[in-house]
Amino acid sequence: MKLLVPTKRVIDTDQRIQVRDNQAEADDADSPYIINPFDAIALEEALRLQESSNDEVEVVIVGIGQEDYEQELRTGLAMGADRAIWIETPSKLDPWNVAKTLAALVDKEAPNILLMGKQAVDDDSNQAGQFLAAILGWPQATFASHVEMAGESVRVGRETDRGIETILVDLPAVITTDLRLNEPRYASLPSILKAKKKTIERLAFSDLAVDLEPRIEIKSMVTTALERECVQLENVEQLAEQLTDSSKTE
Repeated sequence: MKLLVPTKRVIDTDQRIQVRDNQAEADDADSPYIINPFDAIALEEALRLQESSNDEVEVVIVGIGQEDYEQELRTGLAMGADRAIWIETPSKLDPWNVAKTLAALVDKEAPNILLMGKQAVDDDSNQAGQFLAAILGWPQATFASHVEMAGESVRVGRETDRGIETILVDLPAVITTDLRLNEPRYASLPSILKAKKKTIERLAFSDLAVDLEPRIEIKSMVTTALERECVQLENVEQLAEQLTDSSKTE
C-alpha cells in the first residue's frame, strides 16, 4: 500500500506577518517557514497507519513549490516518511492547479490513499482536496478527525456542525485532515541527521504535462491592525450605554 501526503510550505503563523509594498504578497524576508500544520497532521496520520498495519506501507511526502522547499521535505523525512518528491513549479499555484498537478503525480505514483490537510493556513481556501477528488473521480472524506483501515476501505469520522459523521469510503480515496485527528510528532535529532543524507526526488513541472489554468488573481493585500482604547466606567448603567453606542456605530 502507498500513502501520498502533499504538503505546503507556509509562513509560521505564530510570527507577525507584514505585506510587501506592492500589496500583492506577504513579506517573508525575516519570516520562518514550516510545513502547513494541517498537512503535518496528515503526515502523522499516514505514519500511524503505516505503524499499525501488518502489510508493507510506503509513505511518500510531496512538496509543490518554486524554491527553498528542501527544508520542509527533510522535516517530513525526519518524521518518518519513506520518500520525498519535490515538484518544481514555474509559479505559485492556486488550489485548482495544485489539484491538477497532484492528479498528474497520482498517475505516476498510483497511491492507494492521498492524505492531505483540509486547508493551508496562508490562504484558508479548503479547495485542493475536493478539486483533486473530482478530477480523479475518487471518493473523498473531508475534515477527518478519525481514520481507520477496514479491509479495502477506510472508515473516517468527519467533523461536522452537528457532530462526528462516520462514513466508509472505498480505496483509492482522498482524505483531508482536521485538527483533532492527532498531534504530529517531533523529529528526533538522529532522525534529522539521517534525513539530511536522504535523496529528495526532483520532478520538473514539464514532466507532468500539466497545462496551467489560473483561476485566482490577487488584487491587493493589507496587514490588519487592531487598535484598542481602554475606557474606565463607574457603574453598570455606563457600561450599558457604552455598549449601546458601540452597536449603533457598527
